[in-house]
Amino acid sequence: MLETLYAGGWVMIPIVACSVVALAIILERGWALRENQVMPADLMKQVRRWLGGEAMSLERLEAVGDSCELGRVLAAGLGQHCNTLEERKTAIEDAGRRAAVELEHFLATLGTIAMIAPLLGLFGTVWGLIVVFDQITMSGIGQPADLAGGIAQALITTAAGLAVAIPAVIFHRHFQRRISVLTARMEALAHQLLDMMRQKEQSLL
Repeated sequence: MLETLYAGGWVMIPIVACSVVALAIILERGWALRENQVMPADLMKQVRRWLGGEAMSLERLEAVGDSCELGRVLAAGLGQHCNTLEERKTAIEDAGRRAAVELEHFLATLGTIAMIAPLLGLFGTVWGLIVVFDQITMSGIGQPADLAGGIAQALITTAAGLAVAIPAVIFHRHFQRRISVLTARMEALAHQLLDMMRQKEQSLL
């Protein structure tokens, strides 16, 4: 394995660096975008109980806001208890946009790696071919073994760049889809919260 990396030349250094960063992002986002991490199943049940009659203390509100992305969205609406329903809706929408940005953390970097990794591989290919033609210019065709280094660099860097880019593209698209699903579910739960608060207000009239 190390011999293959060495054969790829110095261009393998940024390609390997990209692979390490991409792997770290994939593992981190895979853990962070779990559904029970973003929107725990029992959170809405707690909020319903509090709106149903239990006291909504400042400590409980802070606990909800610090729990997860969905908690921050719900807390934004619950924290506007002295304002109108329209203002609560605006607060929830603003918090939802911020939560979506948090969910997309590092995805831009992963997308950049997916784009530049094959370009680095192509650069290594061109560089390897330059080395081959340089040797031909200097000493003629000679023995095939003399040209093996440049040809190996050309092939190895191309393969390495694609090996990094392909999973990066796959996981980037997967995480984008996952974020779209989670955002849609959070939006639906936020609407449920608004409906509950509207019903509570109407019951007090």
